Amino acid sequence: MNRRKKIKQILTKKSKKANEKNLPKSKTKYIAKADRITTLPTQQDDITNEGAIAIE
Repeated sequence: MNRRKKIKQILTKKSKKANEKNLPKSKTKYIAKADRITTLPTQQDDITNEGAIAIE
């Protein structure tokens, strides 16, 4: 019985991994910190400039 159980566990584990690869990913793609730094300053500059104008 133990041998059958172990074989069944292995096969179910493999099938679950195969199914996970076929499912669509719900997470957004990871953006590296260096890439975030290069893309965000332009957006942050616009926000800070608008805030500075409103304060003055």
